[in-house]
Amino acid sequence: MNEKDYLLLKYIAEAQNLTKAAELLYITPPALTYRLQQLEKEFGVPILARSGKKIEFTPEGKYLYQYAQKASTELRKAKDYMLNMANEAQGTLRLGVSRVIAHYKLPPILKEFVSLYPRVEINVKTGISDEIYEWIRNEEIHVGIVRGKYTWSEQKYLLKEENIFIISKNKINLDDLPNIPRINYKNSSDFSEEINNWWYERFTAPPLITMQVDTFEICKEMVMNDLGYAIIPQIFLYPDDPLHAYELVTKSGEPVTLKTWMLYRESTTQLAIVNKFVAHLLALDFMNDK
Repeated sequence: MNEKDYLLLKYIAEAQNLTKAAELLYITPPALTYRLQQLEKEFGVPILARSGKKIEFTPEGKYLYQYAQKASTELRKAKDYMLNMANEAQGTLRLGVSRVIAHYKLPPILKEFVSLYPRVEINVKTGISDEIYEWIRNEEIHVGIVRGKYTWSEQKYLLKEENIFIISKNKINLDDLPNIPRINYKNSSDFSEEINNWWYERFTAPPLITMQVDTFEICKEMVMNDLGYAIIPQIFLYPDDPLHAYELVTKSGEPVTLKTWMLYRESTTQLAIVNKFVAHLLALDFMNDK
């Protein structure tokens, strides 16, 4: 097996369709089928089981796919270290970034970093923080930027701590919140936990959730149209927003906040590209400009 075979098994697992996998590999379906047959002949076992249009790995094929994942990771790490042995920033920097940070903060940061280190290629995966946490745990990325509470035993830096606000189109009495429709953000268990802790410190009745949405931008637009109130982080608020904003504070007067963290493994700092990116990010202090 070689690196192309690792990719072949990866795309088959993701697409669960030979034609789509062939497209991702930029080869024809017959060429993909031929290579599969060669692998089956080499190992002496069937790799795929077919039922009509559906395909899935046989137990032997599943084991081979898992092996290919590990081998691909080790090969990628070897290439990274070889490229960085001269301590010159080059090669591919793999980042996993919260969608919010990727949208609002990341592009100018990457532009400046690439201008400083032109031999570096940037590979960015965006998603919700739970996804990014899994990527960094599985060593699919070098550096992860997540929002919320995460237990991480390796390198972890607080990049930003922002306040959380209740927003509404018109003035509201916070004591009336249990009777007012809420547009609720549903994609972060940690964010929801913070809000629930605050809520049940003040109220015994549950919130009146009338909408569940998957972005804070949608929350804000719904509030703009007077469809209820929402609870959102400060990064989404601007001084000229035609909204009423109420800072979330506990009964003891402590603000409820959302933290943004940078996560990475100590071992990856042996790579010049990781070491320099971490230093670059911390030096910029870009999270605290709002």
